[in-house]
Amino acid sequence: MRRSKRNVLGVLVDACDYAAATDQIIAAATERRHFAVTAIAVHGIMEGVGDDGFRRQLNSFDLVTPDGQPVRWALNLLYRAHLKDRVYGPDLALWVLADAAQRGLPVYLYGSTRGTLNRLIASLRRRYPTLEIAGSEPSKFRGAQPGEAEEIAERITASGARLVLVGLGCPRQERFAYAMRPLLHMPLLAVGAAFAYHAGDIPTPPQWMQRHALEWVWRLGYEPKRLWRRYAVTNPAFLALLGAQKARVWQAAPPPPAAEPPGALSV
Repeated sequence: MRRSKRNVLGVLVDACDYAAATDQIIAAATERRHFAVTAIAVHGIMEGVGDDGFRRQLNSFDLVTPDGQPVRWALNLLYRAHLKDRVYGPDLALWVLADAAQRGLPVYLYGSTRGTLNRLIASLRRRYPTLEIAGSEPSKFRGAQPGEAEEIAERITASGARLVLVGLGCPRQERFAYAMRPLLHMPLLAVGAAFAYHAGDIPTPPQWMQRHALEWVWRLGYEPKRLWRRYAVTNPAFLALLGAQKARVWQAAPPPPAAEPPGALSV
């Protein structure tokens, strides 16, 4: 287990901050290395708890940041990590993009819809005038055809991109990053709702809600039909298992990292 990785309900999460995460991602982009990153919240952790194969995939990622405040609290509670803030996917994306713009590292955007991507690109160009967007590709919202992952990798490589931001939602984006990692000599950064937030499709919650782990209330207000079950069931289950891990009445041993093909892949 890497020095920064800690076991949270069987998922290995890195005890890191924005600066450390950004440095690792930019270093991989500069050196043209395979590098898979995700910012994991409670939902992602619990997807891993319920799916051993997915948990193995997460544990093979190079970097898994504590996206949600409860995940940060878990690291502090279990390991005295002394983290002062989470490493939130939408904000991490901005840290990375700002550095990429400064260093001249072209970026590829994969996921969401064409309309959202167009608004996102316009927003990013206003924010970072020197940022080079090598290409963008919306989600097809279906399973991958045989050989399609390789075709996507060829398009991304041919674009000249040095890093990829993936916005497909959890767990689709993590499965995508896991599958594409061997095919691309660059970081793949799964950033959750970052595309929708930075495109202006979803208003960003107030800072006080983010600090106090109330962003889920904000998200639920915008997508109640899709998210109500996640928050009504998943969050209490996470807290119960976290308490059991802390009390050492439940074994949360992480499985070894995945080394097998990704299986069914959504693009």
